[in-house]
Amino acid sequence: MVATNSTMLPLGTKAPGFSLPDANGKKVSLSDFPEARAFVVVFMCNHCPYVKHIRAGLAQLARDYLPRGLAMVGINSNDVATHPADSPAKMAEEAKAAGYLFDYLYDKTQEVAKAYRAACTPDIYLFDQDKTLVYRGQFDDSRPGNSQAVTGKDLRSALEAVLAGRPVSAQQKPSIGCNIKWKHGNEPDYF
Repeated sequence: MVATNSTMLPLGTKAPGFSLPDANGKKVSLSDFPEARAFVVVFMCNHCPYVKHIRAGLAQLARDYLPRGLAMVGINSNDVATHPADSPAKMAEEAKAAGYLFDYLYDKTQEVAKAYRAACTPDIYLFDQDKTLVYRGQFDDSRPGNSQAVTGKDLRSALEAVLAGRPVSAQQKPSIGCNIKWKHGNEPDYF
């Protein structure tokens, strides 16, 4: 397992727009969430051991915070030609099996991943009500094999601050996971 760190998109960045299909073909756009008090984007995929490790935690986070004004999407930007386990059909199966209440979207062109400077799965971004980036980084300190419980404490702490109208601590640790599986010749220039 080769680990890749997130690029830590600068805080204060406005959420890049997107319009992507979910696993069933329904288009979902950033503009679909105008009333969200907080907005989480997680670049993820089906096969990554780091995502699998926090899978139940992501599902629980959505259950806990969607009723409180959170909007959340998962985005899979992997090349499905080389990683067929991440295909939209498999995404639909994974979303159902994991109990995801959030939209799980497919970024076929990988342009959305590039706009967010995403590098790994999971790569997590939290935006405030104005869609301004206030947190980017890890879910928590748990990793496959390190025996720390999956709590989501880093993201949950940032979410609590946003929902309470408090500033989010600038002390943020990068996410770490599998690299996004770029299409040959489509690799981003930000590494």
